[in-house]
Amino acid sequence: MPVPAAGTPPERPLRLGGALLPALAAAMVANLWLIFFYAPTEREMGEVQRIFYFHVPAAIMSFLAFFVVFAGSILFLATSRRAWDRLAQAAAEVGVLFCTLVLISGPIWARPVWGVWWTWEVRLTTTLILWLIYLAYLLVRSYAENPDQGAKFAAVLGIVGFLDVPIIWFSVRLFRGLHPTVLRVQGGGGLDPEMRRTFLFSLFTFFLLFLHLLRERARLGRFEWESECLAEELRRPPLPARAGPLRENRP
Repeated sequence: MPVPAAGTPPERPLRLGGALLPALAAAMVANLWLIFFYAPTEREMGEVQRIFYFHVPAAIMSFLAFFVVFAGSILFLATSRRAWDRLAQAAAEVGVLFCTLVLISGPIWARPVWGVWWTWEVRLTTTLILWLIYLAYLLVRSYAENPDQGAKFAAVLGIVGFLDVPIIWFSVRLFRGLHPTVLRVQGGGGLDPEMRRTFLFSLFTFFLLFLHLLRERARLGRFEWESECLAEELRRPPLPARAGPLRENRP
C-alpha cells in the first residue's frame, strides 16, 4: 500500500454540496406521494404495477454505477492513481445494491402478473449475470492476498463486466418475452402523462440517492485508505540514529 509522500496535497473527496441530503429527503417524500396518490392505477396489472416506479429507476442507477466502475477502472489502470480505484470500488458497491433491489422487486412484480417468481428469459438472466460479475469484483478485492494486484484484477473485471449492460439494454427491445408492459389507463401502450411525470420524478429521486451513496462510500474509502497508510507507516522500523564522526583522543 503506497504511503503519500510528504508535501503531497491531499486528494479531495467527491464534493456534491451540503444540500444533497436535505434535497434527497424531500424528494423521497414527494416521490412516495406521487407513486401512491398521484399516479393512476394501471388498467391490467393494478396496484402491483406501482413497483415499476422503484424497479426501473433502480435498474437505470445500477447501469450508471457500473459505468462509473468501467470508467474509473480504465483511468486507474492508465494512471495508477488510487483515487480512481476507490471511486470504482465505491460505485461497484452502490451498483450491486441497486441491482439487488432490481432482482428483489422484479419477482415481487412478476408473481401476480406471470404467475411465477422467475423465468429464464434473456433480460432476467443477463441481469443476474451482471449482479454476479460485480459481486465477484467485490470478492476479488476483499480476498486478494496482494491488495495492489487484487485492485488491478478487479479493474479488468469491472471493465469486461460492463459489456453486459448494453446486452441487457437492447434485450429489453429485441426480446419482449413475458416482461410486464405498462398500459395506459385509457387503453393502448405507453405511459399516461401522470405516470410519465411520476416515473421521471422517481428517476430523479433515485439519481439523488445514487449521488448520496456514492459520495458517502467514496469518503469512507478515502478514510480507510488513510488509515491503512498510517498503520503501514507505524509498522515500519524506526531509522537508526546517525552516529557522529569519531574523534581520536590525544593527550
